[in-house]
Amino acid sequence: MHIVLLEPEIPQNTGNIARTCAATGTELILCGKIGFALEDKYLRRAGMDYYRKASVSVFPAYEGFLEARHPEHMLFATSRAQRGYTEVSYPPDVYLVFGCESRGLPEELVQKEMERCIRIPMAPGIRSLNLAVSAALVLYEALRCQGFPGLD
Repeated sequence: MHIVLLEPEIPQNTGNIARTCAATGTELILCGKIGFALEDKYLRRAGMDYYRKASVSVFPAYEGFLEARHPEHMLFATSRAQRGYTEVSYPPDVYLVFGCESRGLPEELVQKEMERCIRIPMAPGIRSLNLAVSAALVLYEALRCQGFPGLD
């Protein structure tokens, strides 16, 4: 399992996601312009001592990530998707892609990947959930579908 963050902006969210990744044996991949230093104290504080246990990879650009990894199975989380996150299958090597906190995924990426986009249901008039909450919800659904492999 892999969580991909495109241009994350808030260190606390990334730290919380890294902690979730450490707890689940999931790789965290950061792509593009990161809105904080990887040594940021808020990133480390949110991740607690688990941040050092997380597998974190960094790619300066999304395209470089695609070229290096050639991911076969990808799902893109966006409030603009038609299908809910509980309506898809999650292969073991899936890459779960999330956009930045202020803009979400780029519109051109959403349009290109619409068949692989998923959403979390929300009340009308609500734009989005917190990034760390969204990543945890989708990741744990994927893990549930696989029977929580390797987890107690």
